[in-house]
Amino acid sequence: MRIIFLIIVVLVSLVPFIWAFLSTFKTNKEILSSAFSMPEVWSIKNYIDVLQETPMLLFYMNSLIVSLASTLVCLLIFGMAAYALARFKFKGRGIIFGILTLSMLVPVTAIIFPVYRLMNDLGLYDTRLGLILVYTAISMPVSLYILRSFFMTIPKELEEAAYIDGASFLRTYFTVIVPIAKPGFAAAAVLAFLTAWNDFFYAYILTSGTGSRTVPVAIKHFQSEYATNYGRMFATIILIVIPTVLIYLALHKKIEEGLVAGSVKG
Repeated sequence: MRIIFLIIVVLVSLVPFIWAFLSTFKTNKEILSSAFSMPEVWSIKNYIDVLQETPMLLFYMNSLIVSLASTLVCLLIFGMAAYALARFKFKGRGIIFGILTLSMLVPVTAIIFPVYRLMNDLGLYDTRLGLILVYTAISMPVSLYILRSFFMTIPKELEEAAYIDGASFLRTYFTVIVPIAKPGFAAAAVLAFLTAWNDFFYAYILTSGTGSRTVPVAIKHFQSEYATNYGRMFATIILIVIPTVLIYLALHKKIEEGLVAGSVKG
């Protein structure tokens, strides 16, 4: 029964991706006439058209800058915040952590208007800095939850030994805790990166020109009021997905270690 369930999960996950990948080699006419047939002629024309008709390289650069910057900010700020929540006892600690983690339940679409107004009032509309701040805020609850759970599995004796040797708080954190917590940081980093890389909603709402827009917005170039070029749209989707798949394949062991850390303690 377990094997059957796993097979169903794998099929549900892979079949849409394989179908979209095969559709990138088909013409729009072939997709509309027979969506599940194999391409009559295998051609990479859709990929070439995507690169020629959209500023894809600029979008990729914007996505890399925004995703990497928001991920680094998450690890730096929320890593220390999670460590404080895991190690130090102070009044209201549980309430603060509960409020921050409960924000995971708030749909991103529910706060679009205040976020839009805030970005406009700060002069950050249509800027990469605005997107970096928004994605950092969106990744906050998940990053705090993962990192705090992992920090709570680390024995306190390691920090006490460092303090006895004369290490300061920051030196203890960066030289003792951070190296041990690499799986937790890897899991938080990948989730934060994927949040920023895959987001279409905020990238479309908070930008107006090609100078700051990210890769997912390129999909809109092949949609119009009366027609959609599905072949090029699927090619764009594959170009968006490939980096995330490669990142997960490279770091999946660290991600699994980080995500299951909280089940041990905390």
